[in-house]
Amino acid sequence: MARLVVNPGFVVGALDRRLFGSFVEHMGRCVYTGIYEPGHPSADPDGFRQDVLELVRELGVTAVRYPGGNFVSNYQWEDGVGPKEQRPRRLDLAWRAIEPNQFGTDEFVAWSRKAEIEPIWAVNLGTGGIRDAVNLLQYCNLPAGTAPAGTTLADQRAANGSPEPHGIRIWCLGNEMDGPWQIGHKTAEEYARLAEETANAMRRVEPGLELVVCGSSNANMPTFGEWERVVLERAYDLVDHISLHAYYEPRDGDRAGFLAASEEMDRMISSIVATADHVKALKRSDKQLTLSFDEWNVWYQQNFPGELGLDIREVGPLIEDTYTVDDAVVVGSLLITLLRHADRVKIACLAQLVNVIGPIRTEPDGRAWRQSIFHPFALTARYAGPAVLQTAVSGGPEIDTAAFGRIPALWSTATYDERTRELTIFVVNRSENDKIDLEIPVAGDMIRHLALYDEDSSAVNTADDPDRVQPRAVDGTEVVDGICRATLPPASWHLIQLST
Repeated sequence: MARLVVNPGFVVGALDRRLFGSFVEHMGRCVYTGIYEPGHPSADPDGFRQDVLELVRELGVTAVRYPGGNFVSNYQWEDGVGPKEQRPRRLDLAWRAIEPNQFGTDEFVAWSRKAEIEPIWAVNLGTGGIRDAVNLLQYCNLPAGTAPAGTTLADQRAANGSPEPHGIRIWCLGNEMDGPWQIGHKTAEEYARLAEETANAMRRVEPGLELVVCGSSNANMPTFGEWERVVLERAYDLVDHISLHAYYEPRDGDRAGFLAASEEMDRMISSIVATADHVKALKRSDKQLTLSFDEWNVWYQQNFPGELGLDIREVGPLIEDTYTVDDAVVVGSLLITLLRHADRVKIACLAQLVNVIGPIRTEPDGRAWRQSIFHPFALTARYAGPAVLQTAVSGGPEIDTAAFGRIPALWSTATYDERTRELTIFVVNRSENDKIDLEIPVAGDMIRHLALYDEDSSAVNTADDPDRVQPRAVDGTEVVDGICRATLPPASWHLIQLST
């Protein structure tokens, strides 16, 4: 018998709703035949697929990072504004596809408003630089006209059909600049200097922006940790967040290690927090830097040939992974990890939103449906309360993993809503084979117990069977004499909500 103890008095931190963000890049079919498809039966007058918009709202996404990703490091934002018939077709060097530029800055802002999300913008610090970033910021955020801050760029936006400023608050200073695959890749010292000067220039335009500086593109980079130190020693006082990126997949048939991928994310976050706080101490600063985990997901990279393995082509399918029950359980455990660090992780983006390793899949001119990973994200976004709480587990089993050694089978967090007095517990049984009987001391009543698991851990959703994998209500979980008792099957994700 395992015992999980939680108390509303022990708070990790306030939940920033931007933790439920996602990511749209001009890559594969994320944009074209994903969120944007003029002529589709559900398309609105702007060409946005309304079936996809409905699923995005159901998913509970709060913010979306755009336009990349690797794509941004060779992107000329001017190509994607103005009359569509005058926009050039360009070769995107990141994914070797012909970019038609029929969807750009103003279209994404319009889509964001319909999707009811906050846009997060990345600027090109690969082939671009300070001038490009400042010009894009002026185009997006300054008022048009001659009164006091009107500029030609803002007037251009107005002439393109957007008279009011877009008001974008969060800006990413490039993307994965530590990666040699990045167009315009830089050393830590080169990027630190450019990020510092770009941040300074952007704050001259609008001091109150939130700026995200690039951290390591993954924890296996040879410069991991040192990159963050070098960059932050230059840019610490000018930025608000540092980015983290990570993707997870089964390696060498190690299912146990894959189910425990949350350990890897947890350790990565702790390492970056320690590095940021080290720089804070060196600078004797009172400012606390926070984290933007603005790319994360399950991605079967072993199936991807790499950028140079792609032929130059029109936009088409690319890394459209089909997700299993196990993948959904892992995504649920990664969300738990982000919540456990709610005091420092303030933004997170599931990458990507549609088709490209996305929770939503579409057919061109056809159907849209939820992948398995859609469900833990949507339920966590819907039911997570405003305060994240500490949880303590005792008596639970441990599991052996090749990647992380011996670790607890249970991985958990909880949130509390003081207004409604609802306590929501999120917990994963990371054991491959063993069910776990769990008891939770609580002064309250059961509201709901939803779970995601399946006897066939490889089951997936398809266009023809879109609901094969979905959450199920769990019977038999109850509160008796102040103890909530539940049984957690192997490899399962759970949401247990109680009134207190």
